[in-house]
Amino acid sequence: MTANLGSPDRLLRAILGIALIVLPLLNMPAIWSSSALAYGSIAVGLILVLSALIRFCPLYRIFGVSTCKL
Repeated sequence: MTANLGSPDRLLRAILGIALIVLPLLNMPAIWSSSALAYGSIAVGLILVLSALIRFCPLYRIFGVSTCKL
């Protein structure tokens, strides 16, 4: 796996991922009162944080996109 995420992209994914994990646990805003939406949000958040940590996005690879300057 070659890295295809640059620093700004990784930072944005990490912040958004952490927010999608934490906010449903705090039930803020009330949109996450549905358990299906809460679990979905947490799953998406985990995927975003994981992709930020490993610097690789499979969808970027499929579409031939790279924000990494390597």
